[in-house]
Amino acid sequence: MSTAEHLRPSVELHVHLDGAIRIETIMDVAKRRGIPLPAATVSEMTQLCTLCEPSTLTNFLDKFNEFMHVIAGDREAIKRIAYEFVETKAKEGVVYVEVRYSPHFLANSNVEPIPWNHKEGDVTPDDVVNLVNQGLKEGEKDFKTKARSILCCIRHMPNWSMDVVELCKKYRNDGVVAIDLAGDESLNCKACEGHLKAYEEALRSGIHRTVHAGEAVEVLKAERIGHGYHTIEDPALYKQLLEQNMHFEICPISSRLTGACDPDFTKHPLIRFKEDKANFSLNTDDPMIFNSTLNRDYQIVKKYMGFTEEEFIQLNLNAAKSCFLPEKEKKDLLNQLYEAYGMVNNTSF
Repeated sequence: MSTAEHLRPSVELHVHLDGAIRIETIMDVAKRRGIPLPAATVSEMTQLCTLCEPSTLTNFLDKFNEFMHVIAGDREAIKRIAYEFVETKAKEGVVYVEVRYSPHFLANSNVEPIPWNHKEGDVTPDDVVNLVNQGLKEGEKDFKTKARSILCCIRHMPNWSMDVVELCKKYRNDGVVAIDLAGDESLNCKACEGHLKAYEEALRSGIHRTVHAGEAVEVLKAERIGHGYHTIEDPALYKQLLEQNMHFEICPISSRLTGACDPDFTKHPLIRFKEDKANFSLNTDDPMIFNSTLNRDYQIVKKYMGFTEEEFIQLNLNAAKSCFLPEKEKKDLLNQLYEAYGMVNNTSF
């Protein structure tokens, strides 16, 4: 990406904090904590942590085993990755981002089981949310990119989900804007009472809801769908989603490397979404693991899917309209974009 290329101000709604950590930071923290790593240099560590060729969701999820144990349970590291995340996004031209993570995966206390083979420590999921909020806030102040967070339930850990929704409620006025359900999608969430109860509580409490998967809309009353590429295979569901103006959080590079879509970008479901003028955004998902940037996702869809500058502007306006900010802040964000895109101020939704 040439630096001369104009960075359009953009909005990103689907990116995982723990999939967006700098390799240098992992090595730095490992050294400080005395944690041995299987690689001695940044490039060796990058090879271990990244996927270059289309793979499977399971292989992708395995990558987290290479580095999560370094960051989890360390207050300084948790706050640092949140702060650095905002800096990275600011450099990519992102003016507003919603970043998601599982508080439990970064904790080592009040979590059952303790992840990453860690011993009991003193960082609870509540502490994690607090630390991430601090890092995001300081990043927002220093880099002028607005950042909010989404807390993830994890598919194979339904016993954490009620805890997640309670944290969403506790921090709803302090940076947390929604709940999500992430993890291995081969596990059916209908069978998981824990997730269902958590989403019912979120709905009752007015907590915004997004989910990785199309089943989500009926069962979990989601307002946005993370990915959703397979919805076009179910014409009735797809038609219903279009009529509802459901927002799809599309992650092009991710969908290819995790095996979610045909590796040929010219056959990507996004082309269909674009033709049908669906409501969607472009996102990186886990940029560190795909060794990628938001700009690369934009370049890919321009090159292989014929996206125009007008379509880029439209999808970012759609992202702003579908974001989980309170109405007043959402209007301000839209006005910021209208101004940046040189459009006449149009405050009607």
